[in-house]
Amino acid sequence: MKNIIETKKLCKTFSNGGVQQHVLKNIDLEIFEGDFTVIMGASGAGKSTLLYSLSGMDKPTLGSITFDGTDITKMNNDELALFRRSNCGFVFQQVYLVDSMSVLDNIMAAGLLVYKDKKVLAKKAGELLKSVNIDETLWGKFPTQISGGEAQRVGIARALINDPKLVFADEPTGALNSQTGKAVLDTLTGFNEKGQSIVMVTHDINSARRGNRILYVKDGEIAGECILGRYVSGDKERHQKLAGFLATMGW
Repeated sequence: MKNIIETKKLCKTFSNGGVQQHVLKNIDLEIFEGDFTVIMGASGAGKSTLLYSLSGMDKPTLGSITFDGTDITKMNNDELALFRRSNCGFVFQQVYLVDSMSVLDNIMAAGLLVYKDKKVLAKKAGELLKSVNIDETLWGKFPTQISGGEAQRVGIARALINDPKLVFADEPTGALNSQTGKAVLDTLTGFNEKGQSIVMVTHDINSARRGNRILYVKDGEIAGECILGRYVSGDKERHQKLAGFLATMGW
């Protein structure tokens, strides 16, 4: 399997009132192409810090991160911004759509610096909105005029507009009810089945079982991993295997 990301001795330290807080500790990790990798752990374990470090949104204190053959820890902030634009897509718990722009314009705005032809960009944005089951009647509406589940699916379309090598999702269903959360997970799972690589942070076991590889972060370190294989709906053994693994991790 080809890795997209490889970290070596990855460390992240924060200073809080003169006290050093070691959030990530000497993490050696590979993220593989085509995987749906899930990062779990207790609050404060370092999982979101790890996600932001892997994506170049945050710089580690020590260690290296090689992303598709490029050591991103050597980049300055401007270089990182360009790199993320071309290689990363982001889905957050809060969608951060621009309220003054239509659904379609929100998608297109994310691709304006990559696509030279606006007609090509508009076509791609429309195709993505269809692929996440956003009806064409909603494309001209503002984010405040659509549901939370629809807004999150628009957020997924926005994350995919520049054909990222990796999509990073931080608690994408955290603010949704179970039904709309399932629709968002179905969307992410569908793109993964087509080959999209995904790394997702979650507290929710039902969300986590969508992944084929589960990493458990504890006290800033990878405490263990669970390989589940590709997601199959209704697989009770999958749920039991994940629940057993999480129990051994103290979850």
